[in-house]
Amino acid sequence: MADIIVVEDNQEIGILLQDFLIAEGYDTYLSETGEECLEVLFEEGAKLVILDIMLPGIDGFAVCKAIRDRDNTPIIIVSAKDTKEDKLKGIMLGADDYIEKPYDIDILLAKISGIFKRRYSTDEMICGDIKLDKVGRKVYKAGEEKSLNAKEYALLLYMMENKDKVISKDELFNKIWGFDSDSEPQTLTVHVKWLREKLEDDPKKPTHIQTVWGVGYRFE
Repeated sequence: MADIIVVEDNQEIGILLQDFLIAEGYDTYLSETGEECLEVLFEEGAKLVILDIMLPGIDGFAVCKAIRDRDNTPIIIVSAKDTKEDKLKGIMLGADDYIEKPYDIDILLAKISGIFKRRYSTDEMICGDIKLDKVGRKVYKAGEEKSLNAKEYALLLYMMENKDKVISKDELFNKIWGFDSDSEPQTLTVHVKWLREKLEDDPKKPTHIQTVWGVGYRFE
């Protein structure tokens, strides 16, 4: 899952914005059409969509509506369409903010940071009887602290951040071990097994870390 999907049909502008976002530490996916944005968002998810209005195919307003009909992913519209009517339409369709082009990159980055802090910044994550303390890097099961190694903790954190979504084995392995890792993909299966042994009431019948056969895992 990307942090941000940038929807911009001007490749030069899109790449420039993507470079700024990557420099700020955001995992960014660049899409040139609304159709591609929706496909990536609904299949893989994202934490924020930066959306141009004037796009080939379906326009940004239609993309905004399609997203809001399905979930509450934050949306920042960035567009040269600067009339009051356009801004009102974007906000009424569910956009969280509307910025005119050309824009100050520092202001856009500040708005993005604000959304991430309000929506995603939290010291604790709780799913059922499992609590993850991100500050102390501690994990509790029914109030009892569990000892996790670094990879187990990173794996659990990523799965909890994407709870209820199916995550492929390739995505999990690449996120936790990296594309250039010397580890074998089988190590993912081993770490999932260890997590289940520590966090599931019955590791053979897990209720939190579900296997999606042929694809990967889903944390519930």
